[in-house]
Amino acid sequence: MARDNPKQCTLAHEVELAGIGIHTAEAVNVRIRPAAAGTGVVFRRTDVADQPYIPAALAFVTSTELGTTLGAGGVEVSTVEHLLAALAALGIDNAAVELDGPEVPILDGSFGPWIEAAREAGTESQPDGATTIEIADATTVQGEGDSSYVALPYPGLRISATIDFDHASIGRQYGDFRLDGPGFEREIASARTFGFYEEAGALRSRGFGRGASLDNTVVLDGEGVMNGDLRYPDEFLRHKVGDLLGDLSLVGGRLRGHIVADRPSHAGNVALARAILRQHESRQRAREIDIRQIMEYLPHRYPMLLVDRVIEFEPRKRIVGLKNVTINEPFFRGHFPEHPIMPGVLLVEAMAQVGGLLLMDAVDDPRDKVVYFMSLNNVKWRRPVTPGDQVMFDVEMQNLRRRICRMKGKGLVDGKVVAEAEMTARIVDK
Repeated sequence: MARDNPKQCTLAHEVELAGIGIHTAEAVNVRIRPAAAGTGVVFRRTDVADQPYIPAALAFVTSTELGTTLGAGGVEVSTVEHLLAALAALGIDNAAVELDGPEVPILDGSFGPWIEAAREAGTESQPDGATTIEIADATTVQGEGDSSYVALPYPGLRISATIDFDHASIGRQYGDFRLDGPGFEREIASARTFGFYEEAGALRSRGFGRGASLDNTVVLDGEGVMNGDLRYPDEFLRHKVGDLLGDLSLVGGRLRGHIVADRPSHAGNVALARAILRQHESRQRAREIDIRQIMEYLPHRYPMLLVDRVIEFEPRKRIVGLKNVTINEPFFRGHFPEHPIMPGVLLVEAMAQVGGLLLMDAVDDPRDKVVYFMSLNNVKWRRPVTPGDQVMFDVEMQNLRRRICRMKGKGLVDGKVVAEAEMTARIVDK
């Protein structure tokens, strides 16, 4: 949760809008209604039998070509990013979006009408705390083509972006936007989607852009912008930033971090959102593994319990545990007492204990099991470990068949490998 423990928020009243889809050209009516705490944003196609709900979540993304499409049960809703960006910018966690067609209407091509509609409806605080997804560690993602992203820790929400188009009216543009509070409405909301006149025929033949016009799209031809004046000198860049926020909202919480995006695309945006969500879920799982649970799962006790904390955990895939080495470790009294060095066999033992915790997720009741290591291969010690070091053990599962597992692990101090090994272990009954 966020540091100030914000509460979830929904609309105070329902609101309706109508327009055409930029790709389908179909007329669509949209009603956005309040939703209960914990619902999230969900879409419902009222023109389809049984009216299935489609959550605005990464697991339901079905396409990122020229927009973001969500689907469930064979039913899809396309071009959701503008509406989602507006709801995210206003901190609206829960809303039910009902529409009688396959595509969210484009309206004037910007995020502004959705912001205005939500403002008209008003917002209402809910008793449950909002989910805040904070970027804790630097994350790098390579998107499609030349697009790339870096996500960094930051106390608020900040997006720095660069676009580069081979057109005199766009070229290379860069901007840095702080989107907390009114930042989105002031800096991004009015920026419209854009396209190139020479590509229109080919896109329409593929079923895209059939509803595009000068009323809802900034259109560029060989001479420049066909619509007249732009709303911002860098309107193209700002619209890409808004699309990025809409796609990132699919993580399912209020995002906190600094996103640096180079040539963002919908596919790359979604890939970044998936990476951020994986990091968040890994940290959430790791927080649940404290020293008390470690002692429940491992039979070791002082002085042979060599795992202090688990900081990352992906079930049946990967685990990262920490060992803080102090001068008070009992082995230093007899192992090079004048030049204390942690015994190499204990480094491997600590790595094996971290690996044992990873295996405990592979059985129904880990408290009735114990892990015995059967073999060690390619064991290497690279650097000495001395008092004051914090060893991070990173263990990956290579193969699990029945109750026999092969793992590969390494220990690092300040990012440098101090030990590594390949391990085979068996899970047995106590």
